[in-house]
Amino acid sequence: MNRRTLLGAAAALLAAFGMTGCKEETSPAKQAPAATEAAAAPATTFHWKMVTAWPKNYPGLGTAAERLAERIATMSNGRLTIKVYAAGELVPALEVFDAVSRGTAEIGHGAAYYWKGKVPAAQFFTAVPFGLSASEMNAWLSKGEGQKLWDEAYAPYGVKPLVVGNTGMQMGGWYNKEINSLDDLKGLKIRMPGLGGEVLSRLGATTVNLPGGEVFTALETGAIDATDWVSPYNDLAFGLNKSAKYYYFPGWQEPQAVLELLVNQKALDSLPADLKAILEEATLAANQDMMDDYVYHNAVALAELKKQNVVLKRFPDEVLAAMKAKSGEVLDELASQNELNGRIWTSMKNFQKQVTPMHEVAEKELYDWR
Repeated sequence: MNRRTLLGAAAALLAAFGMTGCKEETSPAKQAPAATEAAAAPATTFHWKMVTAWPKNYPGLGTAAERLAERIATMSNGRLTIKVYAAGELVPALEVFDAVSRGTAEIGHGAAYYWKGKVPAAQFFTAVPFGLSASEMNAWLSKGEGQKLWDEAYAPYGVKPLVVGNTGMQMGGWYNKEINSLDDLKGLKIRMPGLGGEVLSRLGATTVNLPGGEVFTALETGAIDATDWVSPYNDLAFGLNKSAKYYYFPGWQEPQAVLELLVNQKALDSLPADLKAILEEATLAANQDMMDDYVYHNAVALAELKKQNVVLKRFPDEVLAAMKAKSGEVLDELASQNELNGRIWTSMKNFQKQVTPMHEVAEKELYDWR
């Protein structure tokens, strides 16, 4: 009897465990419909417009904007798609900043010195004559005070700036006459935007600010005597070698050139955290991609220009010395215009002093020997 009682109790206990197990196994199943419904809920998608300052599919600049849009669409699995408009398709090249500020387009792709008439401080964030190199500029923006100051300059216009590319060291430009002395700059009509253009104006040249799509025609027709643009990659694509004989170096006016992604702040705030992160990471990838693009294609294009008998010329030391001296005056005056400009220029100068000693014993020494 005791044995039968024990077996009966064990059977009852096993049955109880079985029932409990069934309840635990079926409990998630009862919740499954709600979870399935949540998972099936469609994610919010965003369809943005990007306006650019570049001709459609223009090598390096225009194509970079297209690649960025494709990268963001892929990374977001189609939750953030961007339609790219070349210069003039939705707004003119030099109105990209205004379009983003107004919300006509959620993002823009351009160069900060194009908007100097609206935001004078913007000129610091493309290039400074005789200033930071590409790697130094990236470091100042990401590790120094650069990004914070850039944000402060654009915040009143409801725009968030991001680095989206860099063309690296540029060339000094295309000239239809030789520059052998400072006298040769007097009366010269040259397309040169930004701070470099102001320097040449003070040395006697007449400078104009033209978007890229108008440069070749202006040089070809004699509307201008000279122009800077970018470097061999883009200059060859525009055929500038067909309109001017002399190709000058170094690119004192733009030791590097930041390309910026302008983002409407309200549109940015509307994105969920993961899409914001995707946008930011995609711009970082685009920045490196453009730098690699220019290192490779500049080398190829320069070799081609040499085959076409382009005359490469270095600016005389006298001219470079005058350009450097005048650059210091221009930058100090810009810095004195307001408190923000002063902080930006002080920060850039201090950063350059900080990093220069390392480059003197590293890159510069190697370049001199190799």
